[in-house]
Amino acid sequence: MSKKVLLVASNYGLWAEELQGPWDALKKAGHDLTLATYRGLPPGVLKLSMDPAFVDPMQGVQVNPAPMVERVKQILADGEWDHPIKIADAKMSDYDALVLVGGPGCPLDMVGNARLHRMLVEAYQTDKIIGAICYA
Repeated sequence: MSKKVLLVASNYGLWAEELQGPWDALKKAGHDLTLATYRGLPPGVLKLSMDPAFVDPMQGVQVNPAPMVERVKQILADGEWDHPIKIADAKMSDYDALVLVGGPGCPLDMVGNARLHRMLVEAYQTDKIIGAICYA
């Protein structure tokens, strides 16, 4: 059964794979996706998260697989993330699930966002699916 899923991402620093992964998996499963950001502008994809040669200093390994980087480039070229709605305009009652996407920009426009907090509380109180990735 198809679900309506709201994915919330940062305008100020998104780790590419943390949106691409759930985006592609949910899309492949046939769900209806809506992207939301604080400003209603495309998410701010960090260049570092698009560098297949980047080695995470803590882990000592490359963390951006080339196929993922190419997929994100395709998504960006196709404009799939070009027209998000504003978080302030989203109504949790319109969705079956809520996914919060990670990245270092989350503390700037998601963590202290009262509207997003109310949506999370509503999603929880109405037994909706909630997913959160990394910093989110």
